[in-house]
Amino acid sequence: MSCEPPTFGPDADVVWIESDTLLPAPAEMTRLLTIGEFAKKFSITPRALRFYEGKGLIAPIRDGAVRLYGQSDVERLALILKARKLGFTLGEIRQMIEAQNGRPAKSLNLSRDKCMQQIGMLERQRQEIEDALAELRRIHARLTNPAGRR
Repeated sequence: MSCEPPTFGPDADVVWIESDTLLPAPAEMTRLLTIGEFAKKFSITPRALRFYEGKGLIAPIRDGAVRLYGQSDVERLALILKARKLGFTLGEIRQMIEAQNGRPAKSLNLSRDKCMQQIGMLERQRQEIEDALAELRRIHARLTNPAGRR
């Protein structure tokens, strides 16, 4: 993930996160993608794309029942998937998208407070995972060495 330096001072409370996914240059994205092509490009299912569309996070062009995706959809989905990877909920992602206020679809607004909240949540999840792994290792060791059982 890359963060643009804030344009309003070094102590700013907001940065714009950008996707680190390699996106094609606009010149390379000359044609629209079908839902199948778009899903394959991001290794997700068409159902997931329809879900994101239903939540108002992406808005493909509609040609009857056919969904067509352009460069702005590619950029937006890359950001959505990056934000999901960072543990943000769809509601939080929607708020970040809505906070763009005229910025290009290439970035999402992320406040300092929200960043710290997310770090705390991920650290708690990591500790829970480490605790679960330790317990499973103890169980596995007991199962592996039945003579050592009490």
